[in-house]
Amino acid sequence: MTEPLLDVRNLDLVLSHRSGDLPILQDISFQIMPGETYGLVGESGSGKSVTSLAIMGLLKKPLKVSGGQVVFQGQDLLKLRPRRMRDLRGDRVAMIFQEPMTALNPLSTVGRQIAEMYVLHQGKSWREARRLAVHALDSVKVPNPERRVGNYPHQMSGGLRQRVMIAMALACDPDLLIADEPTTALDVTVQAEVLRLIKELCAARGTAVLFISHDLGVIASICQRVGVMYAGCLVEENDTVALFSNPRHAYTRGLMGALPRLGSRLTHGRQRLVDIDSVIADRSVLTETRFIMPRGAANGESA
Repeated sequence: MTEPLLDVRNLDLVLSHRSGDLPILQDISFQIMPGETYGLVGESGSGKSVTSLAIMGLLKKPLKVSGGQVVFQGQDLLKLRPRRMRDLRGDRVAMIFQEPMTALNPLSTVGRQIAEMYVLHQGKSWREARRLAVHALDSVKVPNPERRVGNYPHQMSGGLRQRVMIAMALACDPDLLIADEPTTALDVTVQAEVLRLIKELCAARGTAVLFISHDLGVIASICQRVGVMYAGCLVEENDTVALFSNPRHAYTRGLMGALPRLGSRLTHGRQRLVDIDSVIADRSVLTETRFIMPRGAANGESA
């Protein structure tokens, strides 16, 4: 059996405070196989993005990992020295952030920011790296890449800035791409184009993807397996088709029930949307009622 590319094992995260540690993530465990697209879904504040930051080693104090492992290609990322993690980040593991305007350096051209990936991780000269940056922009369908390579982020639209982020993330052909809500604040047409671009490029390169979103429709269209997060816990995991056709956890059913259905009326009681309780649940109850299905056993018993 093929070994997992990424194996997150019992990850715990706390917020350090003088009055004690406040649990943020509790016992998060999931695996991503080579070439697989795995989705993490949940409402804002459920712990999706902070999970990705823990994997990338980008947590800032007072957040800290208090337990667990993040095993990537056989090595625990949580035990790597900062210099080794910097070498790995952007090369073998890359990330697309949800807001490119704040993720990109406003004082540097997009071409130089892409070229920097080739210089730092592949030892290319700046001249060669700039040529590769033009090619990278062309691969993500940025028009006139020879001219756009000299643009600053503020000179580009939101959709083009997100394409630049994709070009940067895939520049060194990483084995794992983490996409943290990459279509946030984009209109529907641009969102569809960006999703198609990520899907096509990663499939062509054999890149595994951890796709984070609160949009169930996006998750259903791009992911093979899905994990559902609520209150810092992973409460359900299954193959995408099985999870959407037969959600087992009450929170998963609530998420799906909160979505309007095309063609249904919202008035006169014909379709009533589910109201998800905003009160954070007791974590001990959540961990006792998880539905985590073994991979490939969608019709079997829960673990």
